[in-house]
Amino acid sequence: MKVALILTSVLFLLSGCGPKRQARLSAKHVGGQAGSLVNFAHLEHLTEEIDFDGERVAIVHVYAKYPTYEWVDAKESGPEGIACVDDAGRAAVVYLRHYELTGDTMSLATARRLLRFVMRMQTEDGQFYNFIHADRTINIDGKTSYRSFGWWAARGVWCFGLGYRIYQKVDPAFAAELELRIQRTFPHIDSLLVRYGETLRYGSYRSPRWLLYEEAADATTELMLGLVEYYDAARNERVRDYIKKLADGLMLMQDGDVRRFPYGLHRSWRTVWHMWANSQTQVLAHAGKVLNDHAMIESAEREVVGFYSRLLINGFFKEVDVSEPEKKQHFEQIAYGVRPMVVGLIRLFEATEKNEYLVLGGLAASWFFGNNILQQPMYDPKTGRCFDGIKDSSSVNRDSGAESTIEALHSTVEVEHHPGALKFINYKKVETGVSAQGPFAVFQEDNGSEVILLLDLGQAKIVLLEGKESQEFRKKLAGPPD
Repeated sequence: MKVALILTSVLFLLSGCGPKRQARLSAKHVGGQAGSLVNFAHLEHLTEEIDFDGERVAIVHVYAKYPTYEWVDAKESGPEGIACVDDAGRAAVVYLRHYELTGDTMSLATARRLLRFVMRMQTEDGQFYNFIHADRTINIDGKTSYRSFGWWAARGVWCFGLGYRIYQKVDPAFAAELELRIQRTFPHIDSLLVRYGETLRYGSYRSPRWLLYEEAADATTELMLGLVEYYDAARNERVRDYIKKLADGLMLMQDGDVRRFPYGLHRSWRTVWHMWANSQTQVLAHAGKVLNDHAMIESAEREVVGFYSRLLINGFFKEVDVSEPEKKQHFEQIAYGVRPMVVGLIRLFEATEKNEYLVLGGLAASWFFGNNILQQPMYDPKTGRCFDGIKDSSSVNRDSGAESTIEALHSTVEVEHHPGALKFINYKKVETGVSAQGPFAVFQEDNGSEVILLLDLGQAKIVLLEGKESQEFRKKLAGPPD
């Protein structure tokens, strides 16, 4: 299998990359370890080493269009550029986690070059620019690149925090550079928390005013992911306070429970929940474990039991305004919506040691391998590509840009580390229904293996049935024979 995967990767490189790119990649890193689903070939194709601000760094090109998958610049919000902090930061996170879980030193080296780029995009006052132009100059005034402390800053802190924790053990000098960059952002976090305790009301829903953009729980989760990683290594009490206060804001935006709409979901922005970037369960479970804060873990569980279970039973969708639930939007469904759920479930398992969350994590990740509304694999381990999304009820966006590729790899790196999740990635939903206990879905693998996910509303818990238990459940559902 290893030989076949390497040959596939080499063919991919010959068809999609120039000579300079071919020379830089090694077969081992492109193909991954024997039997692994993690294939960095396409991400490596999108990655380019450049001289930038007097240093050799790595950037990740934003888009790659079907069918050739050559690089395409970003122009959606006016002239943006060829590469950005958003993608470099997320790619650094994936490579760092891959190194941490597998020991792959090439991943560690690639992460360093990506981190160097993100570091150069931070200003002396701790803010960040996002994009660079083709001539290697910074886009300083674009709608998605102006100097600020928002989305791209959050992703910068995320990769710096994880980088600090990992490099502290292997290169303390580089870790110290990352720590300096993290600490530059503290005045901006302080400015957010000046409003701690202030809220805005939208009908019966309340939102905090001390998150990024005042009310952006989605962007704030990525900032927190970096702060938690940094705190886990540095034990900085100032950062602990940041995490707890920002978590209070996330939890304020949680409504309902397993029986009451909106079923424990964490809103993304004001009254809107959207699947993409909604990493509240991921960061609350992780932070709760690191800080030994049971309220954070319980908040993550509340979303998983009440809401994630329904997503897996009834199907994913893009977004809903909880004040007008009849206006739910189902599409576009993207990898950036699935990763927070997959990794969130794994982090919740790590915080609680409840195996059912690994099963749910594997079932969530099965979206990448064909368990979706189109029954279409979205991630291809042979090429390392992930399609950019399910556009509607009948079509796939076959482009494969940086965001989708990185999010798919992030999910796969984490799932492969847990056999209890990996077991379920090839299961597909074959039936849904409602029993006397509550809604359920039946998932099956091609070999006939089956698991039933049941949301028991009476006991307010998730029930997983396999083997004889699933057979007995089906018999009971069918009722006595005529």
